Order: sequence, then structure tokens, then C-alpha cells
Amino acid sequence: MNTIWFFDDVNLFKILCPHKFKAYKNCHSFDIYNKKDYIYFEEDSASKVYLIEKGKVKIGYYNQDGTEVVKAILTNGELFGEQAILGENIREEFAQSLDNKTSICPISVETMHDLMRDNQTFSFKIYKFIGFKFKKLERRLQLLLFKDAKTRLVEFLDELCEEYGYDCEKTGDHVIKHPYTQKDIASLIGTSRPTLNILLQELRTENYIDFNRKEIRIIKKSA
Repeated sequence: MNTIWFFDDVNLFKILCPHKFKAYKNCHSFDIYNKKDYIYFEEDSASKVYLIEKGKVKIGYYNQDGTEVVKAILTNGELFGEQAILGENIREEFAQSLDNKTSICPISVETMHDLMRDNQTFSFKIYKFIGFKFKKLERRLQLLLFKDAKTRLVEFLDELCEEYGYDCEKTGDHVIKHPYTQKDIASLIGTSRPTLNILLQELRTENYIDFNRKEIRIIKKSA
């Protein structure tokens, strides 16, 4: 199942950005963030939702002991801060740019509600998108709580394969071309980068995967 299956795998930015709508085009602008800049903090007022035109954004929160928990790392075309659509007034998470010159399309909740009110099909798709994100987050938190690091990595690779993978016709392997660095993956599965490197090498030795900086290949098992 694709992460945005109900959008037929299109870029959300191309559909939702107010710049694409005549009524909003003249008064709309983009926000640019550098690496480590925060788009919003926990406990900030929630009055906007955001679309990523370019770059990567980390969504997370801090435990009582100050430990950072990464909920998601989002890339081009993805939506975040969407809880504001459902009535959230105060942010329960932070959003931080991971790239220089990350370009963000901010949309006021009022504008989003207007767009949803004017188009029932659009509204339906937005609610389905939000529902799917909640399910995906719940699954990831369950992995962090109940699975060991290696299992978390294997299941995360399966998730990546669903989102970014394709079958290699020559070998039958599943090839994953994804936007994440090793540091991103380590954060998402709740481990350190050195531990991730060890686990990746273990999976390579077991002939489960092969990988380089640009792609991960899940190797087809012979019958």
C-alpha cells in the first residue's frame, strides 16, 4: 500500500498548495528554512498546516528526560501540522528543517477549511490522508516499544519498500531508492548510527540486503 494511495501517488504539494489556486495566488508566499531551523515548537499555537516544496523536515517531541523521539522525517510533497485541521490548538510536537533552503508552503487552517468545504472529494481525501498517517505513526511507535533494533530495521525496510521500492526485472530483487540518510534511518528506528551500521552489515552478511549510498536492495531468496 502506498503512503498516499488515495492520491494515486501524486505529489501533495502539486494538489494542495494555495499558489495553485487563483483565489489565493497573489497573497501567497513560501517560507525558506536553513538546516536545524524550527518551523514550530511544542506548545506553539497551531494555526497552519504545511506542505514541503523542497527539502526535508523532522517531526518529533522530547520525553520528560529530554530524549528526542523522532516521529517522522518528511520530504518533498508531504504534509505536516495537519492536526490543526482537526481542531488542535497547541502543538504537541516540533517540526525542524533538516536541509538548507527547505521551502515550505504554509496554509492557514481557515484556507484549508475553505478548500475542503468547496470540494467534497478533496475533503474526503484529506481526511483519509490524516487517518493513514495516524495508523503509520501508531505502527512505528509500537515497533519502538516492543521490538528489538534489528526487527525494527527489517520492518522499516519493508515499509520503505512499499513506499519507494520497485522490482528489478533482471534479478527479481526489491530495489529501494529513498530520500533518507543513515542518520535519518537511525533516528526513525530509535537507535544510533553506529548500531545501524552494524545491523546493516549483519543483514548484508546474511544475504538479506545489499546497499550503497543511493539505494538498498532486498535480495530475492531462491526457492
